[in-house]
Amino acid sequence: MTRSRIRRRSCPLHETEELYWLIEAKGGDVGLRRLREGWAQLASGSKALGAYGHRTILVGASVRPDDDLFLTIDHDLHPGQAPLAPAGSDTDDEAAGLGNLEDRLGDSDDALIGAARAQMLAYLALSSAPVSQLRTVPVAADRASRRRRSGLTTPLEDDSLTLALRADARGAATGTEQHALRVGIRSMGLDDFLSCRIPGTEVHLGMSRKLFAACERLHEEDLAIARRTPGLRAEDQPPADLELSDEAQEEQRLTQRRIFREQQEEARPRLRPLLRDAYERGAASDWSDLLRRPQEPELDLEGDESLLEAATPETYVAVSRYDLPPARA
Repeated sequence: MTRSRIRRRSCPLHETEELYWLIEAKGGDVGLRRLREGWAQLASGSKALGAYGHRTILVGASVRPDDDLFLTIDHDLHPGQAPLAPAGSDTDDEAAGLGNLEDRLGDSDDALIGAARAQMLAYLALSSAPVSQLRTVPVAADRASRRRRSGLTTPLEDDSLTLALRADARGAATGTEQHALRVGIRSMGLDDFLSCRIPGTEVHLGMSRKLFAACERLHEEDLAIARRTPGLRAEDQPPADLELSDEAQEEQRLTQRRIFREQQEEARPRLRPLLRDAYERGAASDWSDLLRRPQEPELDLEGDESLLEAATPETYVAVSRYDLPPARA
């Protein structure tokens, strides 16, 4: 048996326990330090699933010199957080502090930084997609109207305000030029979120102008930090040192990432006003300006009946209803 490194994280839904399982596996010369790293990674993933009951599982596998396999499995149960209260309830303020970071973007610069960082992959997918693959979808501009009964998102088929405003917009759209139509729907109380189907999937992800602008500024700042961290970017890494063991090379990579994260935290006081300014300015920006391209993505008022849509205050997700597994009895 040869020694190999295992680094695998997944989050399947366990059918018997009816909970998500967040799994991290470590392989090779696994000691207490590697296991602590694994728990730290699981803790980060657990925050993203905070509103859902889930179990974190850490697997450590080592091969001893006599080719014996030594395996450890540790797990912890996270019951999840209470769902947000309905609009108008006395517990609205308390509930908003439990769930999504986006519930606190208006009064917390740190929540804005956290939300932008959490949505960075979605931002990169949207900003790099050809305009022909992008569209904008209308969602009610009043974020307070999307109060969730459970989880992190509001199914838009349950958002009566968005449905009513979309119907009004379709009625007023006949013969209207796209730019005038965008201005018109914003005056009607709609905001158009940028959206794109992720290649190879039937998942559509999107976000608002304000969050897109904040992500753009944070990405610029992170790139500047990466350029100042020797060897962090793939294009800056020297040729592999064959004299170093796999464990030593992994230690180098962990050190580089630690330095990068420390510099991110050191930059936080400076980032707060920068991201806040970008977030506020984004509300009045055209998508062509935010994307730095001459043409605007198509505004989709007709919708796609095959999609199930949902939204948070600043993000959008849709999936094909035909690709969902059948409901369990």
